[in-house]
Amino acid sequence: MSNSNFYENEYLPQMHKIGKLIGVLAVCASFFPAIVLGLVYGLWPNWSALATCFVSAAASFAFLWFMEPISYYPVVGPVGTYMAFVSGNISNMRIPCASMAQVSAAVEPGTNQGSIIATIGMGVSIIINVVILSVGVIGGQAILSALPAEVTAALNYLLPALFGALFVQFAMKSLKLSGIVLVLACILYVAINSGVFNFIPGASNWLGTLVCVFGAIAINILMNKGKKEA
Repeated sequence: MSNSNFYENEYLPQMHKIGKLIGVLAVCASFFPAIVLGLVYGLWPNWSALATCFVSAAASFAFLWFMEPISYYPVVGPVGTYMAFVSGNISNMRIPCASMAQVSAAVEPGTNQGSIIATIGMGVSIIINVVILSVGVIGGQAILSALPAEVTAALNYLLPALFGALFVQFAMKSLKLSGIVLVLACILYVAINSGVFNFIPGASNWLGTLVCVFGAIAINILMNKGKKEA
């Protein structure tokens, strides 16, 4: 059996079974503390207030429920998607680790090899994340208080620096597309921060990512279509 056939016929079906099972268990675990409070201590929520909170959250974040899986899937693949949405910290840790693992291994996102390498990269990031969080929870405040103020202030720039490095890595593959998307993102976020889209509920939470992701896809399709016609 070839590697491609093994990936499609053996690896993916097994991973889908495990991924779905872990996903269901994670959902149950998420509700477990609330269920314990209700059944053991009788602390049930006000259902009308709960419904109001759900509607408010849906108005602000419902787009993310559909947009994030679609936008992350090409990078991390099916198995990485299961891992990402169970472990969390997707945009600021899982996606960067998966992307850098693919760059280091010289594989392309969206391929079978890219999916496997992304899974390995995310798995390593989850292990390291748990170790660092454990250390941080136990002695985080003592460690941070011992650091100079300049160092703690510099930590705020870690995430922008990380995304900047990732953007440069991918921009090198398509300078023209990257330049167009960068200009689009700058204009869009200036408009969002200026309150231009305040009439849209929760626009500051999802509009920038939505337009940048699907705008980049649309621009890339149009650019490739123009090349084929030429």
